Amino acid sequence: MQTGIRAKISAVGHYLPDYVLTNKELESMVDTTDEWITTRTGIRERRILKDPDKASAFMAAEAAREILEDRNIDPAEVDVVIVSTITPDYMFPSTACLAQTMIGANNAFAFDLSAACSGFLYALSTGVSMIESGRYRKVLVLGSDKMSAITDFTDRATCILFGDGAAGVLLEPSGDENGILDQIMCSSAEGAEALIQMGGGSRNPASHQTVDKRWHYIYQDGRPVFKRATEGMADIAVQIMKKNRLTADDIDWLVPHQANLRIIDATARRMDLDPAKVMINIDRYGNTTAATIPLCLHDWKDKLAKGDKLILTAFGGGYTWGATYLSWAI
Repeated sequence: MQTGIRAKISAVGHYLPDYVLTNKELESMVDTTDEWITTRTGIRERRILKDPDKASAFMAAEAAREILEDRNIDPAEVDVVIVSTITPDYMFPSTACLAQTMIGANNAFAFDLSAACSGFLYALSTGVSMIESGRYRKVLVLGSDKMSAITDFTDRATCILFGDGAAGVLLEPSGDENGILDQIMCSSAEGAEALIQMGGGSRNPASHQTVDKRWHYIYQDGRPVFKRATEGMADIAVQIMKKNRLTADDIDWLVPHQANLRIIDATARRMDLDPAKVMINIDRYGNTTAATIPLCLHDWKDKLAKGDKLILTAFGGGYTWGATYLSWAI
């Protein structure tokens, strides 16, 4: 059913823990150096949620509160809460249900979505469809991950990469030509064993064996993941440009998932995009998984002008990847 309704981003919010884990501190934990980390990833520091009583739902709720305050609306007006996360507080209830209750969005329904680093784009696509259906008018789309909870800080291949944080947007119907213009989402499990958390699911439920094998932490085989991510993010960004007959001059901002600075640079080069048009904050936050793209939107919101054309692109475990083309509506 074609409703003619276009979804737009009407507000942005975020939450970052106070504790800053620097590369220098990591030097005392694993065999690495600040220079090695910075050169290969672009990361200088990341945030860690130290409070053992707080997790992804808390961070999602804090980001949501900032969104609602920015938009000056009551939580009771929210219709749907979607939280993208791979670090849920529990297997159930969902992180979204917990966050919904924390903010008092009592008239909404809530659910989690799992697509790793592409999770925000998947959740955004889902929320956009809900707005376009005409049935819902205010959808909170949040990315929240406490990556420190599943990071092995004795594994120098992964512990340097990830940080904790949350961010998100409010989707509402657009009253003009601005809003979400196009989306492409993809997935394939071929090669997915190179980026995986082996333990904790129904395949390998928690046991002494899974704990001893450290299966409840992230495992990543860096070389094949880097290759697939570099190709995937660049290919999907170029694909959505071609689909919409866009040139680099038509694009005001690239908003890439913040996994590795070299992957971001490669994507921008494939798009023939001026580096000044690329949002980069990986140096300060590391890879916050589902939160990276909305964190960029938050950090750059004062630089964005209504009508600016943005391409959002991500690649993550699954494998999942995607791109979104939008016209900034705020």
